[in-house]
Amino acid sequence: MSVAASLIATTMNASTPLLLAALGILVAERSGVLNLGVEGIMLMAAIAGYMATVETGSFAVGFIAAVAVGILFALFFAIFAVGLRANQQASGLGVAIFGGGLSAYIGIPYQGAVLPERAADGIPFLDQIPLLGQAFFSQHWIVYLSLFMIPAVWYFLFRTRPGLVVRAVGESPFSANALGYSVPMIRCATLAFSGACIGLSGAYLSLIYTPLWVEGMIAGRGWIALALVTFGTWRPFRVFLGAYLFGGMTMLQMNLQSIGISVPTQFISMAPYAATIIVLALISRNPTWIRLNMPASLGKPFNPH
Repeated sequence: MSVAASLIATTMNASTPLLLAALGILVAERSGVLNLGVEGIMLMAAIAGYMATVETGSFAVGFIAAVAVGILFALFFAIFAVGLRANQQASGLGVAIFGGGLSAYIGIPYQGAVLPERAADGIPFLDQIPLLGQAFFSQHWIVYLSLFMIPAVWYFLFRTRPGLVVRAVGESPFSANALGYSVPMIRCATLAFSGACIGLSGAYLSLIYTPLWVEGMIAGRGWIALALVTFGTWRPFRVFLGAYLFGGMTMLQMNLQSIGISVPTQFISMAPYAATIIVLALISRNPTWIRLNMPASLGKPFNPH
């Protein structure tokens, strides 16, 4: 039971950055924007949050800085993908490469820097419940925020008028434009929200999950988050299941070793990425199913003329 509680707790911890980033990506893609720059934005948010926390001694300032940088880089991508109507795939890859290189450069002085002490995680009193407290109530508050965001994003997209407008822009931007909605503004707004979620995800990785800064520490999680949106067929609850599935696979090695099962570390390290490739390969075998679920204008620049 103790091993099971530990597996649940570590899975929640490992899945949170994937879930946060994927929910932000989902909202942006619902408006028809494909941002492949997630990896670079997460890296920039991670180093921004780390720098701010080290310099000010405040984790709150670190998270705010990371969210601000996430929004800034998402809107930087929007200049090309939305404003200039450039190819979204090429623009996103450019942001990913730029963010990766810039984060490595500005993060050199902070390799080995020590973060300040922070308060214990968990919900008071509830984290003292045997087994359940360790499994569910001993997490950082961002873990619970990410879980709250699942129904919130679902309700926004499928039960509110603004959410209907976002989905309409993703399905038929010309019709939305004819009704008087500003497609570029709506897409920029969804990208800003996406950048905030991605920024929070990057800060969680560098400040809570692995409290240190190392060049390239995101280690492909941005790409996995992009794949999770496709895996979840652009539905928040399915994305949640996918994120926790991949997070659980990431934590499998530690828990297998704790019960005496020896598995090569290389195999466990590659498992999430191999699973991503396999899932995408299986999904792509049915193009009709993808077309039925994918926003019709995803990745297509909008030109009202």
